[in-house]
Amino acid sequence: MRPFTVVGLISGTSADGIDVALTRISGAPPELAIELIRHQTVAYGPELRAEIFACFRPESSSVDRLCRLNVALGEAYAAAILKVIAEAGYTPEHVDLIGSHGQTLWYDPPQNGARGAHLALGDLSTIAERTGITTIGNFRARDLAAGGHGAPLVSYMDWLLFRHPTRWRAIQNIGGIGNVTALPPLSDAHSAPLTFDTGPGNMIIDYCAERTTNGALHCDLDGQIAARGKVHSELLFGLLAHPYLHQPPPKATGREVFGAQFGAQLWARAEQLGVPPEDIVATATAFTAQSIVQAYRDWLPCAPQEIYVAGGGAKNPTLLAMLQAGFIHAQVQPHEALGVPSLAKEAMLFALLAYETWHGRSGVLPALTGARHPVPLGEIAIGRLWQTA
Repeated sequence: MRPFTVVGLISGTSADGIDVALTRISGAPPELAIELIRHQTVAYGPELRAEIFACFRPESSSVDRLCRLNVALGEAYAAAILKVIAEAGYTPEHVDLIGSHGQTLWYDPPQNGARGAHLALGDLSTIAERTGITTIGNFRARDLAAGGHGAPLVSYMDWLLFRHPTRWRAIQNIGGIGNVTALPPLSDAHSAPLTFDTGPGNMIIDYCAERTTNGALHCDLDGQIAARGKVHSELLFGLLAHPYLHQPPPKATGREVFGAQFGAQLWARAEQLGVPPEDIVATATAFTAQSIVQAYRDWLPCAPQEIYVAGGGAKNPTLLAMLQAGFIHAQVQPHEALGVPSLAKEAMLFALLAYETWHGRSGVLPALTGARHPVPLGEIAIGRLWQTA
């Protein structure tokens, strides 16, 4: 089987830009290999980002607005892909597939026996038409249709690539939302992996940083605001009582739970308590860290000996220091120590899932998402180059 050149892309729940990964993938599980050729984050233009956030809010969204945004995102994704391909010295003819997650607008997890639903925008046909490359996307919908949570999908990549011969590992992603994959060692044939969303990631920190700086910053760059602040114990205690944190896995969450409405409630409560803005950011950062520590303590089958952090949160030293303080018996390390850049990982995942779908293989572990059976993920928009894929 020849190697495939595959582009993966995602815009996470923080909606700060488009992560594009150009990869080379070869083999099949369990002997699958993925190599990163180039990764780049292409920022959303201010008007497009504002439109995304307007459509996050039910009161400012509408069917026609969603339709236009779906196409606009498809155009933006295609432009980002062509930019990254060209800067790597490639042409579209060199690329076999694109795997696009899209921009999540809404996620409704399964509850009380009712199946879940997920809406991600970024028109696949537009991407395929502009690039000429077969494009696969809408990955979560099939797992949801099979009774799963549609998340976290990254566990499939973790399971394939990152198990240790003798040690339990936790792979913690901190994007807008946090999620963990707990991996038993290769030497343990009896223990199963476990994956779920731990709770908030950067989403609440970003909200509070933006409020603190009156919109000058969209995130707490390098954790500097939180580092200047102090954690407010009473405010943090109330945050850690959130029902989601006490719900057993499998579970997943999103902006619907920990988005702007939650951030506004947090901010209002902090003002009632007289908490200064920098202390609010510090407390929001501690909330993310402590929700992860609490999730490991409550739900993981074994305390991990190694913890690797990916996603934008891996670039926040204050958050990492808070995490390390909560895990005195395990070293918290950046995902780069595993040979995969933390900021490129999720985009690489969707390249991998597109590759697996194209070859007719499931890209999900049903035991982890709750699906009734393995399923190939995604929908396919055939490109002009489909004959060569």
